[in-house]
Amino acid sequence: MGWQFLNSVPARRKRNQMLAVDLGSRTTKAVLVERHGEAVVLTRYALLDAPIYEKKFSAELLADHLRSVLAAIGGGPRFVTLAIDTENAVVRTVEMPLMPVGEMRQLLKMNSKNFMQQDMPDCVFDCHIFPPRLPAAGASPAEPVKNGSAVKVKTLAVGAKQQMVADYQAAAKNAGLTTECIVPGLIGLVNAFELAQPQVFANETVALVDLGFKHSTICVLDRGELALSRTVAIGGDRLTAGLAEAMGVNYAAAESAKLGLRPEDRPAVESLVLPLGRELRVSLDFFEHQRDTTVSQIYLSGAAARSELILQILHNELMAECKTWNPTASLQTALPAAQAAELERVGPQLDVAIGAGLAAF
Repeated sequence: MGWQFLNSVPARRKRNQMLAVDLGSRTTKAVLVERHGEAVVLTRYALLDAPIYEKKFSAELLADHLRSVLAAIGGGPRFVTLAIDTENAVVRTVEMPLMPVGEMRQLLKMNSKNFMQQDMPDCVFDCHIFPPRLPAAGASPAEPVKNGSAVKVKTLAVGAKQQMVADYQAAAKNAGLTTECIVPGLIGLVNAFELAQPQVFANETVALVDLGFKHSTICVLDRGELALSRTVAIGGDRLTAGLAEAMGVNYAAAESAKLGLRPEDRPAVESLVLPLGRELRVSLDFFEHQRDTTVSQIYLSGAAARSELILQILHNELMAECKTWNPTASLQTALPAAQAAELERVGPQLDVAIGAGLAAF
């Protein structure tokens, strides 16, 4: 649990309390989580409209927004973990020479095209080394991967623009916060899934699909390893806009109707959802061909995942069981009464924020 990246504190200690903020394109989600022994406790959460998707980004705009988050959450610790969308971070699973993590970061910086599949000047990098897998019962221990005399290890590498990281840290500081780390949203998603479904995470091959506002993200987890990640430029915004046109209603009415779609809406919905399904199927086919392994289940999150009709359409297209999951299932809660009553409805939207907060523990 707790993959973390782009740390602002080089030798930081583990925290017992953390404010985590998922800076989504349309909605900002924030959680206050605490560690009580082995238990993780959700004490408060907040959902706010994100002004950033309407305006050009600036550190001043983000600082003002973080002050609003603090007010909505009711105060809390001065340390914050920020989750950023896939447009602002590149994530790759790569093989790297076995060396200290600090040296790995320098190697990524000097050879970004080789490892990250693109030139990434003026970027900062971080990485997580996957521990060696235990062999299956009766199997021979796996031999280390070697290239000449160098031992290679499977590594999850992340890169982000240095100026963006500096702007986010400055914005947090201006809001009275210290940035503990900056986490790509898909890492938060995986962290939250590991806590909520530990047996599935460790032992099965599954896909996580997060239906975001502008984009959807697919992550394939192969027995605890992030084996593939991809972002598709189709999200809830396109689905809502298409429904509004097909149903002859405004955007707000289509957004409300999206969660209560009727069987007679299926033709219009299929025309909007099937392009997403086909893109996801391409990713699954690629993974299954490369690994000779079948993805057994697909777990969906995001507001649009609450639609049974959308789940059915994706199930038919992907030819695998599609289901939603609850990122708060393994959390203890100490919420105000009003928030506790709403948790079942809003909980699936808190997945990335919860997973980002887990990086502190």
